[in-house]
Amino acid sequence: MSFVPESVLKKRRTQAAIATEQEAAATKAKAAAAAKKEVTFKRAEKYMAEYKAAENDAIRLRREAKAANSIYVPPEGKLAFVIRIRGIIGMSPKVKKILQLLRLRQLHSGVFVKLTGATTKMLRLVEPYIAYGEPNLKSVRECIYKRGYGKVNKKRVPIDNNAVVEDVLGKYDIICVEDLIHEIYTVGPHFREAANFLWPVKLSSPTGGFKAKLLHYNEGGDAGYRGEKIHELVKKML
Repeated sequence: MSFVPESVLKKRRTQAAIATEQEAAATKAKAAAAAKKEVTFKRAEKYMAEYKAAENDAIRLRREAKAANSIYVPPEGKLAFVIRIRGIIGMSPKVKKILQLLRLRQLHSGVFVKLTGATTKMLRLVEPYIAYGEPNLKSVRECIYKRGYGKVNKKRVPIDNNAVVEDVLGKYDIICVEDLIHEIYTVGPHFREAANFLWPVKLSSPTGGFKAKLLHYNEGGDAGYRGEKIHELVKKML
């Protein structure tokens, strides 16, 4: 029987203990990941049911109004998606400052904005340089899933997994991408934090180009407010 030095035996015991700890940690992490996956799945199901219920309510109210020979007026939108469509030529310092406050420093960048009295006034002042309107759920979802980047330690990081969202917004109970989409789309209580976490969406030039950037949308151009039809422009620029 060969003699094994005590130092070698000690090293073996240490390595065995480390391996056991690592295995236990891996098992625990796997269980935690499975539990978190179940939570995020249930949240996504809950949000889909919520969106569907809201859609059904709107359809019902329209039908009731039509049956009563009345007109259904939907509630005012709380969320706007704002896209910068023009450069800095001819821009006044005031307009430039507002665009900076909106984080629209680059051409074809887009941001989600909560519609309030103050933000509506700001948007009207810079209308010749932007296109905006109320996005639908599909537009919000595609902007985040296809072009979504988050601000992590002042760096632009792709939102390619739930951990990126949870690391920054977990303290607000926003732990996955679906939570982020829900907070933005419904303009939730932590909309400001969620919107600031999202890096301005970098869009492409629209398919077929712009018609007339110097004209307002109501005049057949591209600039200014376009209501729910903003989703048509988003679709062309994704």
